[in-house]
Amino acid sequence: MTVYDLARPEIRDLKPYSMPDIPEDFTRMNANEATNSPYGQTAAGHANRYPEIRPFAIQSALAGLFDVDASSLCPTRGSSEGIDLLIRTFCRAYTDNVVVLPPTFEMYAAYARMQAADVRVANLCSDSDFAVDWSLVDSQCDANTKIIFLCSPNNPTGNLIPQEEILSFAEQRRDRSIVVVDEAYIEFCDRSSIAVKIEQLENLVVLRTLSKAYALAGARCGAVIGSNQLIQIISAMMSPFAFSAPVHELVLLALQPANVEAANRQITATVRERRRMESLLQELDVTERVWRSDANFIYVQFCNLAAVHEAVTERQIVIREFGNNRDNSDAPDCARITVGSVTENNRLLDALTSAGGATK
Repeated sequence: MTVYDLARPEIRDLKPYSMPDIPEDFTRMNANEATNSPYGQTAAGHANRYPEIRPFAIQSALAGLFDVDASSLCPTRGSSEGIDLLIRTFCRAYTDNVVVLPPTFEMYAAYARMQAADVRVANLCSDSDFAVDWSLVDSQCDANTKIIFLCSPNNPTGNLIPQEEILSFAEQRRDRSIVVVDEAYIEFCDRSSIAVKIEQLENLVVLRTLSKAYALAGARCGAVIGSNQLIQIISAMMSPFAFSAPVHELVLLALQPANVEAANRQITATVRERRRMESLLQELDVTERVWRSDANFIYVQFCNLAAVHEAVTERQIVIREFGNNRDNSDAPDCARITVGSVTENNRLLDALTSAGGATK
């Protein structure tokens, strides 16, 4: 059985929207576009023409950045669109299911429910630094489990999942499910992407994004990386002209070598600040536990999250609070703190000190 066989029957033979390639010196009178732009020399000044049906230049640039073959990559509007496309491609409504490992990125479950796919839960082990209980994950799988979502480094806990464990489980599910590894934060750790293994395991899929390390959250650009067959199916599911012309230009500008180097310097600075923050947060009376992170955020359990909320709100600071929700029941009073600038981080530390009194 191949990835093609795992896809929904009605999706397998979809043909992507197509138009003929038109040389630049041709007069375009085929797509009902405006002849001229009324906006002059601005960002919208060339938007009277449709962009590429598929962003081939972005595809090539992302493949170079992520060190994969272009035929193994499909550009998406953020990795969130990649999640949605995968679920709609493989999960039949009211029949198939996905497995998620809370606490984790909530959109895996959200997009599955939008598709009327069942969501199976295998909680991470909070008392073991949020390690994966693979026997529990396996127990949640059945003949209709089409996707297992893994986030590494995990959002919101910040921990990595050992690659050898992922590969072993993907091999175990080879003919039955695809295993999706979301690497939105991989640039902030010292481990390389698992995407180098996609040729060995056809059911292994990797999600990447420019939103975090490359500071392009507002542009909405990510990628699905997988076997050539999977990429062909996913591409057929995408709407035409998905990337606007201004976004197209912005992404290509950001991926020029000098700008990638600048992003790498910023990544280094973020990792340095993360380590400083981890150390200082552990010294505060208000913190119960600080987990080690491999991302650009830190997961913290507080003694009193309500008091923390009041203190940071008074300083006009917002953190991501998880509290006692159903996906976090075994680690209450937790919050995810994004690593900011030195000034921003110091303001947060001052606020937390006021909430928890003197340091330990």
